Amino acid sequence: MPYLAAVGPSDGLARAGEESLAGEESVRGAVRSERRKEILRQRREELGLSQEDVAARLRISVRAYGNWERGLVKEWTDRKLLALAEALEMSERQSFWLFRVMVDRDPPPTWRAAEENRLPEDPAQRDYLCDYAALMEALPYPSFLVDHRWDVALTNSAFDKLFQSVRPHPTALPDDNFLRFVLFHPDAAAVLEDHEPAWCVPLLAQFATALAGSPEDEGLRSIRQEVARDPFMEAAYRYGVPHWLTTHGAEAAEQDGAVRTVRHPDPRAGLVRCRMVAESSRMLDAMGLTRMTLILSAPQGTPAGPIHPGAGFPGHAGPRLRAVPSLGD
Repeated sequence: MPYLAAVGPSDGLARAGEESLAGEESVRGAVRSERRKEILRQRREELGLSQEDVAARLRISVRAYGNWERGLVKEWTDRKLLALAEALEMSERQSFWLFRVMVDRDPPPTWRAAEENRLPEDPAQRDYLCDYAALMEALPYPSFLVDHRWDVALTNSAFDKLFQSVRPHPTALPDDNFLRFVLFHPDAAAVLEDHEPAWCVPLLAQFATALAGSPEDEGLRSIRQEVARDPFMEAAYRYGVPHWLTTHGAEAAEQDGAVRTVRHPDPRAGLVRCRMVAESSRMLDAMGLTRMTLILSAPQGTPAGPIHPGAGFPGHAGPRLRAVPSLGD
């Protein structure tokens, strides 16, 4: 008996239509798979990079990246795609295209906060920040501007150098939101020594104060939700911070003047003493910004003295403070 006669004319047409659609879907899937492979290979070759080069940037094995480029990936997560966009030096448009080709959607909203969107609308304030950027760039110490959410508005080259080894992350890069970086980035402890007691707990205490003062702030509430999703951070927020404040006092959470330790990118320096200095100005205050500067001193175990360009670390005297005579002298 013929197949169409067995299933009936309408059923046969429906089945044939389904098979046709399935065939079209299979072809589209094959084309998409090839595009996924090509977009990575072509961009890598445009940059003149080998698979070994890209694998080194991603901090994965060459074999693993080879699988990425061949499309042998179990799941394209946001983190993988954001890391790829960073490693392949993709522009904003190219990054959107990467997400569209790989997972048929846009990048996560947290990624879209371009630096331009953070600049104030007031032309006078924009000009001020441009000049302030030149001032910060002249500093030999890591320095950055943050708002009350710890969103980073501006960094200098010394800051970028200190955190140069940090891998891409969808929401917790040091030049994006410093609080998120300290709390959630897996590389934070590699740069910030005594990461949990010296950095996480004081910043969580400051965050709790900021949230209590602005409970409706969407940015702060978003961070609170991320803390709640991390069992360790949630326990630290609910129980560790109150106990720590009771033991050390509220002033211990202040960043200005706090002395901590960082791991300097120069291997000769190793662990370096770091004093945090918080400053503002009339114009910065109007924009809700504060400048944080990390004054790096000599490595632990050597005579103290500020580090500045061209200085050898051990035993360097650094700049001298002059006694200012009083008017009566």
